[in-house]
Amino acid sequence: MRAARRRVGVSVLAGGDDTDPRRSATPAARPRGRLPASIDRRLETPRAAGVAGLAFAVLFVASIVLLHNHPSSGSSATEIRDFYVRSGSGGVALVGVYLAPFSGIAFLWFIAVVRNLIGEREDRFFATVFLGSGLLFVAMLFAAAGVGGALLAAVRFEDEPVPSAETVVTIRSLAFGFLFVYAMRMAAVFMIVVSTIARRLGVFPGWLVAAGYVAALVLLLNVSYLEPLVLVFPAWVAAVSIVILTARTGEGG
Repeated sequence: MRAARRRVGVSVLAGGDDTDPRRSATPAARPRGRLPASIDRRLETPRAAGVAGLAFAVLFVASIVLLHNHPSSGSSATEIRDFYVRSGSGGVALVGVYLAPFSGIAFLWFIAVVRNLIGEREDRFFATVFLGSGLLFVAMLFAAAGVGGALLAAVRFEDEPVPSAETVVTIRSLAFGFLFVYAMRMAAVFMIVVSTIARRLGVFPGWLVAAGYVAALVLLLNVSYLEPLVLVFPAWVAAVSIVILTARTGEGG
């Protein structure tokens, strides 16, 4: 009896008594079918990637379309003056200038969540090219939008004189250079890297991987200023986003 009491005493001091609330307390029961918050947050990454990608596609296309409302190379001095001073087209183009940063922000978010989705399976070589090409694309997009809206902002907000036709053509060509020569090349590299990573991990369907490679080669080898080609990249990002969201919905069902 005395030995039993000693054992009970040692057990209580060591925290082994079943009546000790510190020992008997168990983790709060989670509702059936629910996962820990950390896992829930990780599983929400595909949805964030899909939403960010679709937001980028919409904002990018809207910005490009609105910025397209600039005088053409054959515009007369009167048409140029009307655009910069009187016409509502100038205000529409300014909206395109202000939409460009938001499209870049959405694309940065898309990069971040896709990289987080890859997680520990990330390859350092491809990750470096993936991140670098994405950031350079955003930089060239900002440069093209800034140059494209520079003259309009100068006339509207700085009371600068209306530019000549030669100046308009020069600035327009510079903006096109940033967009077609540099931004689209970086977009092509981004598409190649993402398609390669997706093929190695098996996270995209075969048709989307093949489409990524083909579209990237078109943008990479293009030497013209064919304006519809600018829509290839946002269309691909939108397709990737839809595939991600569809896969997420399928898992939830």
